[in-house]
Amino acid sequence: MSIGGADLSSKFALDVQGVNQLKLDARQSSPEALKAAARQFEAVFMNMLMKSMREATPQDGMFDSEQTRMYTSMLDQQLTQNLASRGIGLADVMVRQLSTALAAQAPGPAGGLSEPGPALAPVPAPAPPQQAPGLTRGGDAPAHVQAFVQRLAPHAEAASASSGIPARFMLGQAALETGWGRSEIRGADGRNSHNLFGIKAGPGWTGRSVDVVTTEYVDGRPQKQVERFRAYDSYADSFRDYARLLRNNARYADVVASGHDAAGFAHGLQQAGYATDPAYASKLVGVIRMLDTA
Repeated sequence: MSIGGADLSSKFALDVQGVNQLKLDARQSSPEALKAAARQFEAVFMNMLMKSMREATPQDGMFDSEQTRMYTSMLDQQLTQNLASRGIGLADVMVRQLSTALAAQAPGPAGGLSEPGPALAPVPAPAPPQQAPGLTRGGDAPAHVQAFVQRLAPHAEAASASSGIPARFMLGQAALETGWGRSEIRGADGRNSHNLFGIKAGPGWTGRSVDVVTTEYVDGRPQKQVERFRAYDSYADSFRDYARLLRNNARYADVVASGHDAAGFAHGLQQAGYATDPAYASKLVGVIRMLDTA
């Protein structure tokens, strides 16, 4: 894709010079400039989506650092630019819609505005997977997010009905704690604990438990520790126990009271000491908002 002599498809994602060239050519309202702007918007959109996915994934592993996160971000930007150069369909839809709008505003033979062109038929969207009501809106989230919601939404809805805690808040926390189901707590024998919320097995716990290495923050610094966590027979049991913990424990009374606001819910959990990660609340809010696009 060459605009003004510059091949934007080969440039680095969000390249400043490329964007400035788009501004200059867009003033001429040329079809090529319109196509280039649509493709660049598509790249920006895909980069934002990739960034949201990275932020929702725990990044406190042994080999994680500011340097690795920086290079991962650079790689994600270039990857989204390469994907956008091939196109995912969004740019083509924008070009068709904007071309029609420009044609409607073009001067007619008598010097006035021309008659609007025929309305474009809406682009049919793929049918989203069937999910529990009240959780989703469109199906724009990545496949692994939609699969996670589809698998656990019925359990979240059941726990919400008995506790009053919004199902998407519980799903968001389960996604944060397990990395969208890819890092669930397992015992030494590989058996799944079905513990979606990282609830530890204290002295009063009489059920099964597993010992695993986890990251705890002490004075704001991450440290690896071996902790004992509760184990359940099913995901439904995990949701029920989590809802029971929040409803019956006085330290979480304010959390349940602010259950209709994602930010209030997340910050309430952190202030109540649910997790030691100082960024836990902001991470949880980001995951809950991603569920709105699932």
